[in-house]
Amino acid sequence: MAFQVSPGVQVKEVDLTNVVPAVAGTSGAFAGTFSWGPVDEVVTVSGQQELVEVFNSPANNNAGAEDFFTAEGFLRYGSSLRVVRVNSTNLANANASSTASQIIKNGSEYIESYRDLSNSGSVGAYVAKFAGALGNSLSVHVCASSNAWQEASAGNTTADNALNATSITGVTNASTLFVVGDVIVFDNHTQEYKVTAVAGTSLTIEALNQPAGTGLTSAVDGSGSGAAVGITRKWEWQSYFEKAPGTSALAAANGSSNDEIHIVIVDEDGDISGTKNTVLESYGFVSLASDAKNLNGDSNFYRDVLERDSQWVYVTSHLAAIVSNTSTIYTSSSLGSNNLTPDLPQKTAFGAGNDGNLPTAGQKYGAWQDHFEDGETSDISFLIVGSTRTDNGSGTEQDTLADWTTIVNQGILVCEKRKDCLLLASPRRASVVNVSSEATQLSNVLADVNTASSSSFCVFDSGWLYVYDKYNDRYVYVPANGHTGGIMARSDLLNDPWFSPAGFNRGQYLGVTKLAFNPKKASRDDLYRARVNPVVTFPGQGTVLFGDKTGLTQPSAFDRINVRRLFIVLEKAISAAAKGRLFEFNDGFTRAQFRSAIEPFLRDVKNRKGIYDFSVVCDESNNTDSVVDRNEFVASIFIKPAKSINFITLNFVAARSGVEFEELYGAI
Repeated sequence: MAFQVSPGVQVKEVDLTNVVPAVAGTSGAFAGTFSWGPVDEVVTVSGQQELVEVFNSPANNNAGAEDFFTAEGFLRYGSSLRVVRVNSTNLANANASSTASQIIKNGSEYIESYRDLSNSGSVGAYVAKFAGALGNSLSVHVCASSNAWQEASAGNTTADNALNATSITGVTNASTLFVVGDVIVFDNHTQEYKVTAVAGTSLTIEALNQPAGTGLTSAVDGSGSGAAVGITRKWEWQSYFEKAPGTSALAAANGSSNDEIHIVIVDEDGDISGTKNTVLESYGFVSLASDAKNLNGDSNFYRDVLERDSQWVYVTSHLAAIVSNTSTIYTSSSLGSNNLTPDLPQKTAFGAGNDGNLPTAGQKYGAWQDHFEDGETSDISFLIVGSTRTDNGSGTEQDTLADWTTIVNQGILVCEKRKDCLLLASPRRASVVNVSSEATQLSNVLADVNTASSSSFCVFDSGWLYVYDKYNDRYVYVPANGHTGGIMARSDLLNDPWFSPAGFNRGQYLGVTKLAFNPKKASRDDLYRARVNPVVTFPGQGTVLFGDKTGLTQPSAFDRINVRRLFIVLEKAISAAAKGRLFEFNDGFTRAQFRSAIEPFLRDVKNRKGIYDFSVVCDESNNTDSVVDRNEFVASIFIKPAKSINFITLNFVAARSGVEFEELYGAI
């Protein structure tokens, strides 16, 4: 309460411990082309292995590698990266499924449009979780009954099948009693065989645990005086489960039965694992009932289990063979007789997935605008351009100066609007890769950068890097800007953002085999005058960022990376602290509180070599009566930024014997 009306003790607390908060300084942002992963959604990736787990390894083409290795290059230096897979042309029908492909960009879109199982006609029972041709390698296998699990004497052969035969004939109704993949055993035999084809009255088989192509290891005669030889069939994925699916306790208690199914997700073509028919995931004893729970209390409804746990597949409707109404979600009490118990396992093979084209220029920078333009919702320090090769809108790749200029200038606009991050760009691939003349390379790079806007919120490097692609056992050229951003992030981690990231101490590139353009001193001079930071390989000294200019054309303290990044940190941190003054009274106490929070922070930055000196003015001189009456609060913060050394002069002076050195100092 404000005042006491009777005698008593009132206790109050006044918090004068306000400080300037720490700000993140090392996160990058990137939008590019990948062969897997969510589309049009920000994913934070903290390492190279996680990048592969989410977005898969690069396709065996230059376009796929350029963006992948740009992102991978940034992550080499120990920071996190916010990645968006661009929704490019032809991703509109890109998720593999058993029917015509669809685009389910990410988990949010699945929940909004497909999770209710009402789109079975357009998608089928299952769909790959993400767009990409990689999904075509998938198949989903379901065992939904005890007979599908194993059936004794499922059929028989009435023919004489000789030793080494790979075709079992005389199997009546073979195509309705067996499916490809079944494991079969003949009566009075122990050898197991896998069914590789079914047609009419014959089965094509191969002996298991025998040399490839081995047929019958002993004759099977169903045509002699004895009866036909029975054939027991087993589900090929039995070894992944303890027993056949059955009825859960919940379903039994609610009058339903046979609600349990087993699911196996297989890399049928081997494109994912490298080996055909590799089991990627298996889910046992999941339920057809939406209210089923597992021992942990989580949903055991098979749709929810795959949504929650699978990296590869969503459920978009029930299989017609296991539920009578494919688009209805049943509970354990309503399931009743609506679930079917097919005698055979069910297999769903995927196809029609595709990787899409390269993005157009508009799609590339549109992803930045959609996901990274708002500084309050995305905390980043670097916006990495990556490759600027694009699609012309008709499926043809192109590498044009117009697209480069558009993408870079739009990126600069994003960073200028945010005022807390740097755009990192490299020249076009066509400007330096496979260009034999250094003079031509220099001319091309200068022509590229001359079309870019002047801004202290961007950094240009000169390089394309030749790096090893371990996923496809080859070398590829990639733009240097991902590595350049990584170098800055590493400089932050080891020192501070206001340290120059260039030079032999902090500017070393990692994992570079060679440069497409390795500028000599004369070329470096021209590049630096044009605000391009040379990337140079020095024999025995590695590949180095040999400049620390921003993209600002006019002379200013802000034409250096360390000064621009210093002010980004100061402005970001002090702005966050200033928010605590909102809606307070503009009086001497509030101003003193603000100064007491800001000045220790600036002294710390000074002690850590970020600034030479500072002054904070926040009093009646700049908070006049008219300022107060407008509900404003003004603080003026004067900074003398520390400067990096760009030029070194060494004077060597030869002196006569007997001359005192002090006599010569003035002659230099």
